[in-house]
Amino acid sequence: MLAGAALLTTTACGAGSAESGTGANGGKPAVVAAFYPLQWLSQQVGGPDAAVSVLTAPGVEPHDLELGAHQMAELGDATLIVYIKGVQPAVDDAVDGGRAFDAATAVKTLPAGHDEAGHDEAGHDEAGHESEAAGEEHDHEVSYDPHLWLDPSRLATVATKLGERLAAADPAHAQGYKDRAAATAASLGTLDKEFAQGLSTCRSRTLVTAHEAFGYLADRYRLKQVGITLDPDSEPSPARLAEVAGLARTEKVTTVFTESLVNPKVAQVLASEVGAKTAVLDPLESKPSGDYLSAMRANLTTLRTALGCGA
Repeated sequence: MLAGAALLTTTACGAGSAESGTGANGGKPAVVAAFYPLQWLSQQVGGPDAAVSVLTAPGVEPHDLELGAHQMAELGDATLIVYIKGVQPAVDDAVDGGRAFDAATAVKTLPAGHDEAGHDEAGHDEAGHESEAAGEEHDHEVSYDPHLWLDPSRLATVATKLGERLAAADPAHAQGYKDRAAATAASLGTLDKEFAQGLSTCRSRTLVTAHEAFGYLADRYRLKQVGITLDPDSEPSPARLAEVAGLARTEKVTTVFTESLVNPKVAQVLASEVGAKTAVLDPLESKPSGDYLSAMRANLTTLRTALGCGA
């Protein structure tokens, strides 16, 4: 890692202009996305005018990412780094502020979920972001929920802003970036309407999830998320398990949602205890078998079945 850090320092010198990251890509700006949803968005908006790469390999839990020398070099050579602060501490430490686009700054964020007492966490500013005191720039605990890509309407806003950033970095192809950003935002707007209609007449509106990744989806479509844990790496306390089990019984929850990258054991035990079944709801933190749009539509189908939504 020391060697990688040194490499980043070396390659970052003079890299603050739009010219950085273009030499090895046929003159195209190098866009480095932190993980899959941002990769998909960058590819849609960048199109043939940008060379897009991703730091997190398929099947890897993004929160656990550690950067090697090659990835550090990618970051050092990038024209634009697309990330969300708070998802990946290693990326937060490595990004160059002048060449980085934090997607969370483009939208109104939601506060992070429950603490172990079941209360919402506070301490976010008007944009939903944690206020950092001087000397705390390496504190990766943020008070907002970073999973904003699970709300298509918010991701559409990010697409528009990304188009503006790419247009500024590569003025020769500015109109192409803006046009593709508008087309991507329109596709996400269509998806948003499908979710709103598909989830409008559900018998249940409570999502019991393995971890609290679906707050934006729940907020957008008037659902209630109850996460067993705040993040996929933590173990729930007995008190939290009892609290979720009690709520699931009270609200007659029929499905506990698991994820492909998270061990389903705790969710399966909880489902068995309350007489529910399990189903996979993809938080899209890693590349699905299709793409973002198809995976989100598969999530909609899963939700409609689990929540008893009408035709």
